[in-house]
Amino acid sequence: MTKGQPGLRERKKAATRDAISWAALCLAVERGLENVRVEDIAARAGVSPRTYNNYYSSKAEAIVSRQHDRIRQAAEELRARPAGEPLWEALTHALLARFDGATEEPDPNWTAAVRLLLREPSLQAELTRGAVVVRSGLAAAVAARTGTDATRDLYPKLVAAAALAALQTADDHYLAADPVVPYQPLLTEALRQVAAGLPDPSSQ
Repeated sequence: MTKGQPGLRERKKAATRDAISWAALCLAVERGLENVRVEDIAARAGVSPRTYNNYYSSKAEAIVSRQHDRIRQAAEELRARPAGEPLWEALTHALLARFDGATEEPDPNWTAAVRLLLREPSLQAELTRGAVVVRSGLAAAVAARTGTDATRDLYPKLVAAAALAALQTADDHYLAADPVVPYQPLLTEALRQVAAGLPDPSSQ
């Protein structure tokens, strides 16, 4: 095993966690959150309800964890990017890597259903609850890369907050777009504009 890489057991646990989260999201999109039981999610993921409960305490947590896990993984990816790479270039690569395989032709029925699902108060509360933790983790990765202190310095916190605001805005735009648009170019452009300091488009 390469130093710093997760072992087989950790990879299996991560795969199980992801499978449960994906099953929860798919079922909630298909049926509506209130019509999905823990037993349904476990069966779709191919695990027992007990295993489900070992990973998640609620349906909302299971669904939202996909987004939060992606940000945690992006923070790890940022730490692994080449040292000489400019910060925002590295950060863009790290965030986009979490969305490899995203379809270039989104299903409008899927995006509409996810948009409706995200109005659920329990999901909104779970997104807010986890946001502080993942933002802190990303700020720590930025601090490690820039020689700043994630606790005392403003800079890494601002970078993390700005990057996650770009991510959230890209998500919102993606789900609301009519006609539908591919996600990765949208996130790339959002991060590019933030990295450029959000220049006034009317002056260009």
